[in-house]
This record gives sequence, C-alpha cells and structure tokens, in this order.
Amino acid sequence: MLRTALRNVLAHKARLMMTALAVLLGVAFVAGTLIFSDTVGSAVKKASEKNLDGVAVSVQAQADDNTPDIGKDGKRTTLVDAKLADTIRALPGVQSVRRNVNGTATVAGPDNVPLGHDWQNLAANFQPGKDGHDPRYPLLKGRGPAAGNEIALDEATAKASGHKIGDSVRLATDGPVLTKKLVGIVSTDDPQVTAGGSLTLFDTATAQKLFLHPGQFDELVIGAAPGADQQALTAKVSEVLPKKRATATSGTELAAEQSRMVASQNEALSQTLLTFAGIALFVGVFIIANTFTMLVSQRSREIALMRAIGASRRQVVRSVLAEAALLGLISSAVGFALGIGLAVGLRAVLDATGSGFPAGPVVISPAAVLSALGVGVVVTVLAAWLPSRKAAKIAPVEALNTVEAPPALRSLVLRNSLGAVITGLGVATMFYVSTLKEADDLPIAMVGGMLTLTGVIILAPLLSRPLVSLAGIVTTRLFGIGGKLAKENTLRNPRRTAATASALMIGLTLITGMTVVGNSAGQAMDKMTAQGLKADYKIGTTSSGLDPELSQKVADVPGVEATAPLRNTGFETPNSIMSLMGTDLSTIDKVTQLDFTSGSLPGAGGNDIAVSQEMAKMKGWHTGDTLDATFFDKKKAKLKIVGIYADNQLLGDSIGATSLAAPHQLVPKVETLLVKAQDGPSEELEKQIRHTLGDSPLLKVQDHADLRKENAANIEMVLNVSYGLLGMAVIIAVVGVVNTLAMSVFERTREIGMLRAVGLARSGIKQMVRLESVVIALFGAGLGIAVGVFCSWATGNLVSQGLPTYELLLPWGRLALFVLIAAAVGVLAALWPARRAARLNMLEAIGAQ
Repeated sequence: MLRTALRNVLAHKARLMMTALAVLLGVAFVAGTLIFSDTVGSAVKKASEKNLDGVAVSVQAQADDNTPDIGKDGKRTTLVDAKLADTIRALPGVQSVRRNVNGTATVAGPDNVPLGHDWQNLAANFQPGKDGHDPRYPLLKGRGPAAGNEIALDEATAKASGHKIGDSVRLATDGPVLTKKLVGIVSTDDPQVTAGGSLTLFDTATAQKLFLHPGQFDELVIGAAPGADQQALTAKVSEVLPKKRATATSGTELAAEQSRMVASQNEALSQTLLTFAGIALFVGVFIIANTFTMLVSQRSREIALMRAIGASRRQVVRSVLAEAALLGLISSAVGFALGIGLAVGLRAVLDATGSGFPAGPVVISPAAVLSALGVGVVVTVLAAWLPSRKAAKIAPVEALNTVEAPPALRSLVLRNSLGAVITGLGVATMFYVSTLKEADDLPIAMVGGMLTLTGVIILAPLLSRPLVSLAGIVTTRLFGIGGKLAKENTLRNPRRTAATASALMIGLTLITGMTVVGNSAGQAMDKMTAQGLKADYKIGTTSSGLDPELSQKVADVPGVEATAPLRNTGFETPNSIMSLMGTDLSTIDKVTQLDFTSGSLPGAGGNDIAVSQEMAKMKGWHTGDTLDATFFDKKKAKLKIVGIYADNQLLGDSIGATSLAAPHQLVPKVETLLVKAQDGPSEELEKQIRHTLGDSPLLKVQDHADLRKENAANIEMVLNVSYGLLGMAVIIAVVGVVNTLAMSVFERTREIGMLRAVGLARSGIKQMVRLESVVIALFGAGLGIAVGVFCSWATGNLVSQGLPTYELLLPWGRLALFVLIAAAVGVLAALWPARRAARLNMLEAIGAQ
C-alpha cells in the first residue's frame, strides 16, 4: 500500500502540483515568520548584550513621589551626583564608574526635516579616557566633543543628514534650536539607535546643562574588579544609595530584562504574521480536501480493484493518508526553503523603511524547522482525512459495475442543518456584539465572526444553487449555450463548487471587513479633525511643548488673525480626575467651535471653568456648581462651573483661563497653539510662523489637509499591510480555482469530446470553462463581501468608543473593485484549464474511460 501511495503521487504530478503549491505557500509563510522572529530576536539580543558588556551594576536615578524630578526649568533633578559616584568608586570590588547623562536630541536633516523617530533620538555624554577615546562609543572619524559648541553623531545619522566633520549641525533637545559643530563620528550598538533612531553626543558639562543640573547624572555604570561577585557588589552598592531616589541593578538582571523586552517587542509582529499564515493554511485546507476528493472520485475503479483483491478499508485510508503525508512533506520542505528567502526579504524591506535591525546571521532553529514541516504535513493529512474515509467506503462490486455512471451525491440535509445552527449562533452573537460598547468585548466579536464565517462555509453548497442559478440566467442570455453549460457544470457538484469558492470567500471576508472598518474609521477621524476646529493651523512639537513666550509672538505675525494657546494641566475632585485646558478666553471661540448647552464662556480670569457635556452628565454637574479641586501640584482651589459645552476633542474635559491653568503646570509649556489666518493657510505664512517659533526640527505646523493626511496615514498603512498579507490567502484561493477546474476538465474528458462532436467549437469549450470559473469566483466574492460587511456593521459600536464620530460608511468603489478583481481572478484561473480542454482530441476524448 505504501508503494501504491508513492506510485499515485508520481502518477498524478500535474494534478497534485497546484495542491502542493497551496501547501508550499502556507508553510513558507509560517517558516518565514519563525525564522524572521528568531533572526531579529537573536540580533537584537546580541546587540543588547554587547551594549551591556562590562556592566556589573547599573545605578539609575529614580523619581520620588513626594519630590518632582522635573523643575520649572524643565530639567530633571537627581540625587545621583559626583559625590555618590566617588563613594561607589571607593567600595571594595569596584574597578570603574562610568557617569552617564541621558536625554533626547533631534537632528535636522535636509530641508529641516527631523531625522530618526522621536523617542529613539538619543543624546548622551562622551566620556574620553586619557587617549581621548570613549570605549562605549568608538570613534570612526574626528574626535570627541570637548566644548559646549561641539557634538558627535553616530555614523548613520551623519550620513542621513549629509553632514561631515567641521559642519554646523542644527538640532533641538527640548527647547530652542541649537547649532553645534560636528567634530566626531562614532559607532554604536545601541538597539534603539540601530533600529532607526539617532545618537548625539555632548561633552559631560553641556549634557548636564541641557538635561540635568551641574554635577548630576542619570546613571552610574559600575565595572567590577576581577574576581568580584556581581550579586554581592550590587548589594554593597545598594547600601550607599539615597533611599527611593536611586536603584541598583546587576548586569545579569539588566541583560535578562532586555531579553524580555526584545521578546515582547517581537511578539506582536510574530503573532500578526502567524495569524495571516494560519489564514493561508486554512484556505489551503479547502484546496487539499477538494483535490483529494476529486482524486478519489477519479480513482474509484482503481480503489474498487484494490478492495476486490483483498485490501481492507483501513489500508485504503492509510494509502490516501500516506499519499497526503508524502505530498505535505515534499511541499513543506520546498516551502521551508522559500520561507528562508521570505524572512531575509522581510528584514530587508523593514530595514529599507527605517526599521533597521542590528546586523546578524540568519537564525534557523530546530523548532522553526520542525514547526514548519510539522504544520505542512499535519494540515495536508487532516485535509485528506475525509476523502480517505470516502475512498474506504467504496464497495468493490458496486464501483466495478458503475464506472460509467456519475458518482452518487450524498444528501446535504445533515450538512445544511449543522450549517444553519452554526450560522444562527454566529449571527445571534454578532447581533449581541452590536449592543456592546467596550473594547474588551472584542474577543466575543471574533468568536461571533468565526462562527458566522464557518456557518456560511458549511451552508455554501445550499447557497450555491440559487446564487449560481441567478448568475446562470445572466451568462445564458449573454453567452448562449456556453453560459448555460457553465451554470450546469457549476451546479453539478455543489460541494466542490462550495469548497472552491470558500477559499476565495475567506480572504475577501477579511479584506472587506478591514476595508469597511478602515474606511469608516478614516472618515470618522476626518470629522474629528474638522469638528470644532476653525483654526487654519494646529501647531505642536514632537517633544514636550512650545515655549509660551515664543507662542505669544505668533499673534504678531502679519496675516495671523487670532491665536489661542492650549496649556494643559489637571486636578482631582472627591470623585474624579479631570484635565483642564487653559487658554485665551477672548480668542478661543475664533479658532474652535464651542457650542454651549448651558451657561457661557468663563470670565477672563479667576476660578471659573466650563466643562464638557459628557463629563457633566457622568458626574451629575450643572451650571453654577462649585468643585473642590486639588491640582496635580497639590495646590487646592474652588472652581465654579459657569458653562457646559458640547464635547470637543481639542478641549477635553474642561476649559478655563490661561491664568488659572499655567501656575499649576509642572513645566511651563504650550501643548498646542491654534492659529487663525486672515486669508487662509499659505506656504509663506507657514514659513513665517516656523521662523517665529525658532525653526525647530521638533515643530509640527499642520493645516487641515496635513491633519487629515496624518490621521489617514496610520489606517492606510494597516490596510496596505493587511492587503499584502491577505493577498497570500487570495493567491492560494486562485490556485484552488485553477486546480479544481483542471481536474474537472480531466473528469469531463469524454463529455467535452461529445460536445465537440455535436458541433461546439474550441472557442465555445474555452468560453464554457472560463464562465464556470468566473461564476465560482463571483459566488465566493459575493459571500465574502456580504459576511465582511455584516461583521463590520456588528462591531461598529466597539470602534465608536474610541471614535465618537464613527459611523458605518461602505466604500462602494473598493467593494466594486473587489468584485472586478474576483471576476478577473476567474478569467485568469481558467486560462490553462480552458486551453487544455479546447485542445483535447475529439475522438480520443470520446473513447476515454
């Protein structure tokens, strides 16, 4: 029986090739994901370990709950100072103490565009030894910074900015723009920098002036003397630290923590990719099951002969499963090789988009090999299990006597009953989901969606009859006898039609659902952008905020009609925590749309505030109420509610005068500056505003179009990535259509010969096969789009909690495009089967058995 299984694989190479391709693609996805995750994880881990090389103990400054670590000047205050460093250096077992100052600095690139990714733009102090070199930041060119007007950059940042030794570099930390002379270029293994960030080095005094205070440090890195015990040394260091203001961590613990962080960072991406890989393999199941069902049907006489000469049912099952296992193993091996290329390509693509990972070799772990091969073989064997049982049930005499008769179709009553129950459960769950409003209820929605999709897949043979018959009316009228034959062939075996269409349906269900939600969310974000905003510009920074003095000067720029700074703080009442937006109450109504449901704007000063309608409703507050408030700086005040306004995303919970909010800000700053232009936004006015605000690379000056583009960018990125990943499932579905049609043509060889004999031309044969393919593709697309739209509607409330302006808006253009793509898929999938059918020799086809 094993030899028989091997012979069958070799005898049906062309028929099994498409099935092998489906398995191959799914396994490639799984293998590529696992290898990519292992490779990146290993590279980042090694880079982290190298970055911690020689670190026995790390002492890090901590904030105390009772002592703010950020002063009014915006600088941090720590108790890790030079005196503490000297104390630690004198401890037994300590060989060295490195004194680190850490911060962020953004370098302006060409056209003043900021380089790097905000929080990944690191700044530190260069600490040279007697030879002028810092072992942590090896010099590649020039020297280390030694004065206040000098800096060094990492190699990638210097290259991206186009700067060379001796150039003047514009950069910003968290204040005015700075101009420094580039005196050195260094290399670094810091994962944050190599993953798309930047590194700017100052001399120690300058770094302290920018980020801390003279003599203070963020971290002390302690090197141990030879033979010193790391844990014992950590305990000794902990004893001399100021309580609650600094912590000591051993190098071993730091390495373990970084490993956990690396694993956590890669986990989300890996799980996402594996989810799509699972979808691809799930789609492949339909193709595999379809292929083996058709092979069993075609080999019914052969199986009957085997049974007649003594093969048992169990042996027949084993033969089919062995054939499937062999196919799965070969396909998985090729798919794994393709997965290695996929992992390398994925890493290259991410590096090209600025997500640069540390250099390192491709890591192929035994777990990845076994998982990928195991998944491919198991999925193939499981998909072939039902066809194998069908093969085992063939009665020897019955099969031998009815070779010429079409195979009897099993009743669909049980299947339809099961499908109706599962679909009903899924639909009921989704209707229940439509009443839910918490994001935590998303798992319920996922279960409901899967039940609905599974139920529709089971009911697909039943649904195929009316839908295909309806399509057949169109094809018959447009294409005559070819269209009618296509309809009849599609309806001949509803199980096969359903299985073929289901593979395409799954991909389109997911794509449609994501497209509808993404389109609706994008439209909602556009509404939120425009809602309540009359200003032409919304100005902020990528750091902590704008200088209040500079913000005031924007009002004097020619062409500016009005400005309103938004300064955020907060306070607590006995039963709530609220944000308070301080602003210029005389101009705020010129830059925002404030609709009061009760009362009016608070007075020009004092402790009057207005609260949002949502907050007032939640807390039962009314105009005229007085609140006992404790601001975040621990100062108390009585605040009087003089108005209630319709919810406004820009203004948040409550608004008051700038004079009320500003004194309670821990760091004086303007989070957002709203600007109304006399003649609307213009490029010249934007330049003048930027110049007034210091031309900082941290500045974000956005008009309505910029805000819409920013909001849409994230959604479009998610959609495009999803399209790309789900495209794999659609490709596998196309393979399934090609495979089914090719094997169907083989089954109908004699029938096609008879059609040719009675006068149907070769072009008519091609047309018949093409129309059959298009009808199947459109059937799958129709079901997929319908289920996708239904699930999108049901989950609308879950999305609307984060987007109050969310409402379901169908992207008719894209849905129509999906239908056209499905039709095109049907045409393309039929090219080879239609050509094969048309080239059959008439007489040989009639004589075929």
